[in-house]
Amino acid sequence: MGKLFGTDGVRGVANVDLSSELAYKLGRIGGFFLTKGKERPKMVVGMDTRISGDMLEGALSAGLNSSGIDVLYVGVVPTPAIACLVRILEADGGVMISASHNPVEYNGIKFFNEHSYKLTDEMENSIEEYILGDIDIDNIPTAGKIGRKIKIENPTRKYMDYLKDTINVNFDGLKVAVDCGNGANYKAAPELLRELGAQVFVMHNDPNGININVNCGSTNPEEIQKLVLETGSDIGLSFDGDADRLIACDENGNIVGGDHVLAICGLYLKEKGKLKNNTVVGTVLSNMGLDIALNEYGAKLITTKVGDRYVLEEMRKNNYSLGGEQSGHIIFLDYNTTGDGLLAGIQLMSIIKEKKTRLSKLASVMSMMPQVLINAKVSTDKKHDYLSNDIIVSEIKNIENHFEGRGRVLIRPSGTEPYVRVMIEGENEEEINKYARELADLIEDKLK
Repeated sequence: MGKLFGTDGVRGVANVDLSSELAYKLGRIGGFFLTKGKERPKMVVGMDTRISGDMLEGALSAGLNSSGIDVLYVGVVPTPAIACLVRILEADGGVMISASHNPVEYNGIKFFNEHSYKLTDEMENSIEEYILGDIDIDNIPTAGKIGRKIKIENPTRKYMDYLKDTINVNFDGLKVAVDCGNGANYKAAPELLRELGAQVFVMHNDPNGININVNCGSTNPEEIQKLVLETGSDIGLSFDGDADRLIACDENGNIVGGDHVLAICGLYLKEKGKLKNNTVVGTVLSNMGLDIALNEYGAKLITTKVGDRYVLEEMRKNNYSLGGEQSGHIIFLDYNTTGDGLLAGIQLMSIIKEKKTRLSKLASVMSMMPQVLINAKVSTDKKHDYLSNDIIVSEIKNIENHFEGRGRVLIRPSGTEPYVRVMIEGENEEEINKYARELADLIEDKLK
């Protein structure tokens, strides 16, 4: 692997890219850098339901123990539960073994520091330098200073109790359909919702190690749509493998994606005086309809690069309380430090209950602007030249001037392929298709 850390930890095909040897080194060296200077440090370790989780957890925990770190083992839990448990157990950090929404052959390792935040670029670079340079740390504890593995009792219970404290209503009378994606939320989601009083219809909550994300979960929303309609549920909640994202569904079977969840929750928090700085944080891919909806009610949207880590960085830097992505990563920073699908789900349900309304009515505050995305094939060494080509820049300005604030153009070079991605958003689908095709053709002609 040329570079270890991506936008969300280390990820690859388990036992190939992400081997037991690498997991051991990540535990030994990553744990050392995270807990350096701590007396008898301890770190929370958990995983999703993938078959490779046991193999990687054993190696990672051995690496942590070899650095003198006690492992607080919590087994299968959602990623956001790790962030909660680091704080609840007063640990010095945490590790989640998961590849999120990816197929079963993949797995990943992501670290949290003592404050439950993901690692800084500087910390990741330090760990990479040692591992890729085949350098070991100068730390070989012996005898009583070697770390132990301590099994934590009822970790899911601790997470569920924490979530309960984020709302002040019960769900009596609400019917909810849940797709657990055969992932890490298979236990917490249905149990918590039942305890809160909802009538729960659950599917894909029988993980066997190899069925995670297989034709189910947030990447297959048609499953939750069907279950909502079959059961007459008031809302559907669909989670990915590690449950850090949510795709919802209203009572009519219509998808309520990340941008709609941000609109609903953002305007509710503003109404309650809890939306810090009256601002929601999204990404450059957030639908323009979200910006328009927030503006109409006196709130605003600011955007970051794509990736929930960049959303979180902006939220922390400027003291914002709500942010997220179209994909369903929703961060309620007053409650947790990472995207939390179950937290987002119960927040939505509490708004439905408190306002005595339907999810479809809540979602109507925002209209999705049509979007079209076309890949323009260019020379690899010219992917960034659209910024300096006067003809391309002039055409982008002409298109945006035509929209008069009711549309936009977003140009993004691919990170790995010889493409420039042309995304145009506007009210008229036929019109934006025409503009996107013409602009893509122009970029291909000028940057070939």
